[in-house]
Amino acid sequence: MARNEAEPAATAGVEVRIHESMQTMTSAEKRAARGLLANYPTLGFAPVAEFAKASEASPATVLRFVARLGFKSYPDFQRALREELEERTKSPLQRSAPQPAREEGHLLDRYFAQTSQNLHRTAAGMPVSEFESTCKRLADLRHGVHLAGGRFTDWIAGYLEAHLRIIRPGIRRLDGRPASRADQMLDIRPGDTAVLFDVRRYDDTLFETACSLAARRVHVILITDEWLSPISRVAKTVLPCAISVDRTWDANMTLFALSEAIIARTTELAWPSAEDRISAVETR
Repeated sequence: MARNEAEPAATAGVEVRIHESMQTMTSAEKRAARGLLANYPTLGFAPVAEFAKASEASPATVLRFVARLGFKSYPDFQRALREELEERTKSPLQRSAPQPAREEGHLLDRYFAQTSQNLHRTAAGMPVSEFESTCKRLADLRHGVHLAGGRFTDWIAGYLEAHLRIIRPGIRRLDGRPASRADQMLDIRPGDTAVLFDVRRYDDTLFETACSLAARRVHVILITDEWLSPISRVAKTVLPCAISVDRTWDANMTLFALSEAIIARTTELAWPSAEDRISAVETR
């Protein structure tokens, strides 16, 4: 079953499973889910009774919530949380470093094969409705669009910005310096759209920016990895991408490919405006 259907994938992280299962949960289970997301992952390491009290749910509801996520028991759920936390915080030095002499074929072939698998995994797990709503939002000229990324992803935000500037007006890149970004925040209006890129190890400053944007009633779109940035807790739309290639460095090619798909679809949706703007650029 594809990841964008009701059942969460067995290998998905806990936070990913919550987002994928939310629409099938009861009201009581959603309280448990929101309680955990509001204090993630710390609350999940607490005893069931403490989890239940903090999320204003019953212990039985917490156990049903855990079962809804696909775990056989509460200890299994907590074990998965610990493993996810370890993956989220791994530094490049802590990631797998295979011995070249023990591997078959050239690294280039293996690396491209893993990248191709990531592209297929991302496409299979990407909810089409989320992708489509993202592009419709970006094509809507009534909303200003603001973009930002982290240490290794801000260049992808810049690439997306460069194309969107041609397609439509009202595009702005948020400055990487906190003081300058704070000045820019003064001009962001409720109802605007923000596209944020954030992958492990997640950017604390970008998370603070996302929380400020959400408080201003900005529609936050998050493009992130398979473990989900903490920004997912305040984002309206989350687009997860597979980035792990079992090497020292993660591969962000899937984020780049998704950005190009967004550019293609947004151009189609905004064509009446985009055609005139592209024509003006080509003939100047």
